[in-house]
Amino acid sequence: MYRYDDYDQRLIEERVRQFRGQVERFSAGELTPQQFLPLRLQNGLYKQRLAYMLRIAIPYGTLAARQLRKLAEISRRYDKGYGHFSTRQNMQLNWPELHDVPDILAELASVQMHAIQTSGNCIRNTTADHFSGVAFDEVEDARPYCEIIRQWSTFHPEFAFLPRKFKIAVCGSAQDRAAIHVHDIGIEIVRNDRGETGFKIMPGGGLGRTPVIAETICDFLPKQHLLTYLEAILRVYNQLGRRDNKFKARIKILVRAMGIDAFRARVEEEWKVLKDGPNTLTEEAIAHAKSFFQSPSYSALDDSAAEATLAREVAGNSAFARWLKHNTARHKQPGYAIVTLSLKQTGFAPGDATAEQMEAVADLSERYGFGEIRVSHHQNLVLPDIRKEDLPALWRELTAIGFATPNIGFLTDIICCPGGDYCSLANAKSIPVAEAIQRRFDDIDYVYDLGELDLNISGCMNACGHHHVGHIGILGVDKKGEEFYQVSLGGNQGKDASLGQILGPSFSQAEVPEVIATVLQTYVDQRTEEENFLDTFRRIGLEPFKERVYVRA
Repeated sequence: MYRYDDYDQRLIEERVRQFRGQVERFSAGELTPQQFLPLRLQNGLYKQRLAYMLRIAIPYGTLAARQLRKLAEISRRYDKGYGHFSTRQNMQLNWPELHDVPDILAELASVQMHAIQTSGNCIRNTTADHFSGVAFDEVEDARPYCEIIRQWSTFHPEFAFLPRKFKIAVCGSAQDRAAIHVHDIGIEIVRNDRGETGFKIMPGGGLGRTPVIAETICDFLPKQHLLTYLEAILRVYNQLGRRDNKFKARIKILVRAMGIDAFRARVEEEWKVLKDGPNTLTEEAIAHAKSFFQSPSYSALDDSAAEATLAREVAGNSAFARWLKHNTARHKQPGYAIVTLSLKQTGFAPGDATAEQMEAVADLSERYGFGEIRVSHHQNLVLPDIRKEDLPALWRELTAIGFATPNIGFLTDIICCPGGDYCSLANAKSIPVAEAIQRRFDDIDYVYDLGELDLNISGCMNACGHHHVGHIGILGVDKKGEEFYQVSLGGNQGKDASLGQILGPSFSQAEVPEVIATVLQTYVDQRTEEENFLDTFRRIGLEPFKERVYVRA
C-alpha cells in the first residue's frame, strides 16, 4: 500500500494544525457557524442529528493493520467504542466532540491517515474493487491509478469548490465490484486488441434524487492521458454545472441536459488544450505508483494439497463448509484465498465494528496474512491473502468475534446507511428495518435457496445505502411526519447495471418484512431452475410482484 513521503506527512500535519486553530476560533466566537461550515466539511466533519460525525478516508479501501488498530483506539478514546464502515470504503465516527476532532486528526496523521475531502463540494475518496491486486479475474490492479488520482485531486485548487460533491470509482476486473456505473466518473481498466491496457471512461452516473446509469464517452483511453482527460471532464462540469439548485448540480444532470454526444464533444474540445501537457503521465510516474502495490512474498504452495485438506475439514463440519463456500473467493496465487468478513451479524448495525473487533481483525491480518485489510463498498472487511491451509483456524477465530456469518452476497448481507438513528437528512430509520429483515429470514438454508440477492436500504433520497441498485431496494420516506418505506425491484450494480423500479405505494416499518417475504415468494413461484432473482425480475417484470404484494395488503 502507499506510504507517505516527508512531503505528504508535512502536508497532513500542517492541515491538522490549521484545523485546530479554526476550531479554537469557532469555539471562541471568532468564526460564525456559516464561516465554520466549509472549514469543517473540508476536514470530513458533519453535524448530524444528535452529534458531530467524522468521516475518515480509507483510500481505495486499503488499510494496514496498524491503521486499523489506530481506528480502534480512536473509537474507544474519543467515541463510543465502535466505527461504521460506509459504502464509500470510509469509516465514520458518530459521536466525536468538536474539541476532540483536532486530536483525532493528529492521531490519524501519525499512521498516515486523514479525513480531508471526505465531504464538501470536491473530489471525494476514490474507491476501487476491494479485491484489487489479488482477484483472479483481474485485468490490472486498480489501486496504483486510484493513488495517482488521489494525489492529483487532493487540494486541487481548481476543483475545491465544484457545483457539488464528485465521486470517482475504478475497477480492473471482469466483475464490477466497485459500482462504476453509478459514479460521477466510472473508470474500467480494459485491454485493447493489441493487448495494451487502458481505460474506459464513463461519466454522469449517480444515485440520489435523480438516479442515472453512466454512459461511455471514451472506449479506450491510453494510460498516459488519465489525468488530463479527467481534468477535461472536471473543467466542463465546473464551468457548466448548475450552481443555482443543489438538487440539479451533479454532473449527471449536466450530461443528461447536454446529451452524451454534446458532452463528449465539449470534453474533447477541452482536452485538446490539456492533452500532452504537464499532467501527462510518464512511464516512470506510473511505475512509481505501482511500486507501492507489489505482491507480497507469497510462498510456493501446493494448491491441490491445500484443497485436499479443506475437503477433509468440510466433510466433518457443515458450518465451516457454508462459510468456506460463501465467504471465500478465488485468489490469483495458488494455495491462497480471499476472505470476506461479514459485518452483518443479526442484532448489529450493518457495517459497524467495535474497537475490540477491529483490533482482533488487525491481529488476524498479521497472523494469517501480510497485515493488510480491505473495506468493501458492501460494508464488509476483507483479508486479501490467506493461505488455504489456515482457513479452518481463521474461521474459528472469526466466529469468536462475530465476523463469520456465512451470508456474503445473499439476502441478509444487507447494505444499510445509518439512517434516522444518526443522520439529520434521513426521513426514516434504516437499521431497525435491516434487523427486522435479518430476523424474519433467519433460516440460512432458505436464504441460500433464494440464491445471490442484493438488498439495500437508504434512509432518504441521498441513497447512501445504494437502494436504487439493490435487487431489492428499500427507501425511507416521510409521509405526513411518519416514517414509511418505498420498495423497488430490479436494480443492479454490475456491468449490466440497472435502476430499480418502484413497486408502488409505501409501507409502514412493521409491514416491510412481510412485504419482502411476499416479493420473495413470488420470485420462488415464478423462477426457473437456473434463474436468480434479477433474472426472474427481468423476465417477468414488475407486475406479478405488484399484484401479489398489494393483494396481500
